[in-house]
Amino acid sequence: MQSRKAVELATLALCLTARAAAQVPGTYGNIAEYGLPNAKSNPYPLGIAAGPDGALWFTEDYANKIGRITTAGAFTEYPVPTAHSQPWGITAGPDGALWFTELIGTKIGRITVAGEIAEYPVPTAGSYPAGIAAGPDGALWFAEYNAYQVGRITTGGQITEYPVPADGAEPYPYLIAAGPDGALWFTEASDFGNKIGRITISGQVTQYPVPTPASNPEGIVAGPDGALWFTEHSGNKIGRITTAGSITEYPVPAANNGPYWIAAGQDGALWFTSEQQIGRITTTATITGYPTPGAHYLNGIAAGPDGGLWFIGATPATVGRAPACGLGFSASFAESALTMRFDLGIDTPATFNILLHSATSVVRPFSKEIPSVVPPQAFTMTLSDVPNVGDVTAQAVLTAGGGQAICSEWNGVNTAR
Repeated sequence: MQSRKAVELATLALCLTARAAAQVPGTYGNIAEYGLPNAKSNPYPLGIAAGPDGALWFTEDYANKIGRITTAGAFTEYPVPTAHSQPWGITAGPDGALWFTELIGTKIGRITVAGEIAEYPVPTAGSYPAGIAAGPDGALWFAEYNAYQVGRITTGGQITEYPVPADGAEPYPYLIAAGPDGALWFTEASDFGNKIGRITISGQVTQYPVPTPASNPEGIVAGPDGALWFTEHSGNKIGRITTAGSITEYPVPAANNGPYWIAAGQDGALWFTSEQQIGRITTTATITGYPTPGAHYLNGIAAGPDGGLWFIGATPATVGRAPACGLGFSASFAESALTMRFDLGIDTPATFNILLHSATSVVRPFSKEIPSVVPPQAFTMTLSDVPNVGDVTAQAVLTAGGGQAICSEWNGVNTAR
């Protein structure tokens, strides 16, 4: 009769060996995806935000609806009253409702958790309101892409607009986030703006050029380190800007090309969408990508009330969930020793496993129950006297009860000597 440990190891091997053998290096995240009820009609879901009701709320650009999904995957949809308004950005407001922008409708919408919608026209016609965020002043702030303005709307519907200086090039304000300094920070998208903007609640604007030319900054979010983190869609980088305006850029791996929206995860890392992967970057700049099972051309991403990262897939129309779990794993071999480096973070307790896959066997030299690790911790682990068995895949796995993988990463090494 097999021991419990042997059964668990067999389960891990059956679940993960095929993945490890197929790609060296590689990654896996236990990502769930839920197809929209009207996915075949190309609703083009876009922005997503956690609501005060424990569900996720999202915009359906082409379908002209606001969607709601529970953490169990149940959908509800609400038509926007203005036809062809193209709802775009969405955020939770300070009044217990969700607020969203209508790109073509040129309105700001408010939807209660019961599905009741009110709309407020933006004074500047054709301004293309895009990103929206709750401000520190109890109002909502939004970017007017086509009018080169940032708008402010009170929960009573009163709108004020503030111009963004063109400075010789169209700024195109795009996405916006509240900063840790009591101001709002926004991206100036396209190849023309290429700046990060800051606006105080009194309407004073400061702009900071992004070092990479034509980088097309898009998503932005406040990070756990007191800075703002943003994506460079065309520059294929993640940027970090301090509240004093100092910018650092980090190139993303090829698989994460075209980073788009970005969110702060409950594991203490930043998570972003790209064309076919969910990306994770720690505040020490370790970047990992997790392939999505079916959804491509990913859009919005937000931390959910259940600890996971919820994201939008445009093709096919999907809402997905990725666990807030990352290992930041790499491995090397020299002089009989396998050295493994980690930047590990997870928002729930788990079992931390090391597996070694050779051509003939799978062994688990390390397994330990760990609490949640927030923020991510960088450390190195060394296994000495590794046998001379040629090519080996070293795999790090975080599992839940019963051996179910939450996330995993693997690297290939050659132990021959």
